[in-house]
Amino acid sequence: MSKYFETSIEGFRLRQAEEKDAALILDFIKKIAKYEKMEEAVVATEQDIYDSVFVKKSCRVLIGELDGEAVGYALYYFSFSTFLGKTNLYVEDIFFNPEVRGRGLGSATFACLAEIAMEHDCGRMEWFCLNWNEPSIRFYKGMGAIPMSEWTIYRLPKSEVQKLSEKK
Repeated sequence: MSKYFETSIEGFRLRQAEEKDAALILDFIKKIAKYEKMEEAVVATEQDIYDSVFVKKSCRVLIGELDGEAVGYALYYFSFSTFLGKTNLYVEDIFFNPEVRGRGLGSATFACLAEIAMEHDCGRMEWFCLNWNEPSIRFYKGMGAIPMSEWTIYRLPKSEVQKLSEKK
């Protein structure tokens, strides 16, 4: 049975994803990739999502439902800050179908994520945002989020991870 999070928006609630939601989660991942103009980067399969979310429990997913219909999702996991000595809640993805945007669903979802962060005594919440995504940047700043422009993200692709692992 899913855990539901009620919100102040009539007809809108969030629930923890269930195993039967693997295809739905992948569909939302593909939608956010399309929005971010990165469709070709999605190589995940439904089985990958199932294994990562429900078997390995690498992350957690909230499904946003409006009047009983799934209209968005938020995928998050916990990281750790050595400086704070506390767990952080990291939001990997938050996405709502275009036709339901502007109704406060994103704000309600972030409020739910903040509640989860407080339940886990997290020191902060973090996420990335593409530099060109002005609507999201305005939304995040409106919540009080601070851009961390002095940091540069580095990525080591799997092929380089493999090479590095062989250098022990």
